[in-house]
Amino acid sequence: MSRKPVAFLVVGIIVAVALVIAISTGASLFLGKSPVAASGKVAVIKIDGIILSSEDVIHQLKKYSGNPSVKAIVLRINSPGGAVVPSQEIYEEINKVRAKTGKKIIVSMGTVAASGGYYIASAADRILANPGTLTGSIGVIMEFASVEQLLKKIGIKDQTIASGKRKDVGDFMRTMTPDEKEYLKNVLRDVHEQFVEAVAKGRKMKVEDVWALADGSVYTGRQAQKLGLVDGLGDLQDAISVAGKMAGIKGRPAVITEEKKTSIWDLIKGQDASSLFQGLIGKNLQGMMYLYAAPEIR
Repeated sequence: MSRKPVAFLVVGIIVAVALVIAISTGASLFLGKSPVAASGKVAVIKIDGIILSSEDVIHQLKKYSGNPSVKAIVLRINSPGGAVVPSQEIYEEINKVRAKTGKKIIVSMGTVAASGGYYIASAADRILANPGTLTGSIGVIMEFASVEQLLKKIGIKDQTIASGKRKDVGDFMRTMTPDEKEYLKNVLRDVHEQFVEAVAKGRKMKVEDVWALADGSVYTGRQAQKLGLVDGLGDLQDAISVAGKMAGIKGRPAVITEEKKTSIWDLIKGQDASSLFQGLIGKNLQGMMYLYAAPEIR
């Protein structure tokens, strides 16, 4: 075989390989993927609306913590808080994941991440908020309605029989006595202390410093940073970038998330419908709440 055919063959192979690489790179860019392979993935878990259950979030935390390709987790919180126990359960699961796997968990705060939303956030390795995020609201709330006066007007009398003097505390058929109000205040104080202690532990702050901020006040993201409640300012993409760097991922990390189908129930319990939800069922039916009852701001 002469040298010319061999040379043409070698050149042809080089051109073919170059074309394959070019096409692959172009396809990657077209699909929105970086041609530089990342050394790991960042999982994004979304916490939206009023928190009434911990099941879905804990399921995702367990799933991603057991996935070796996931090097870090970002919690995107856009919630005014919710029931006490689900908030505490998610907080504890975050601590378990961090302790068992060493994976970094970063919080990205959306429009609001207050009360139970902040309770959860305080367990993370790092918290990023937008400058205008509403956060904080470290406190507990329990609301009761009374229709006693209405019943009197229409001639209906309550005849509840209870096994003890406090068994029917909060019954909407009658007004609470001063003694019952003080009794419930003592219960709330203990749950409030649990909130403060959790924040102090998660944020590595002195308990007395957290108490100074724990009167239910909300803060903007910028204010919260100055107070030590968040670590920095940034959006979701910033949080993903921080998570990748903290996890030692080289290049832009691949992002995975679990998309949920929105049901009517999701819309009812969502943040935009929170006031409607609270008015329809009453917060007392859900027990004590780590909840920021946000007014509508226009």
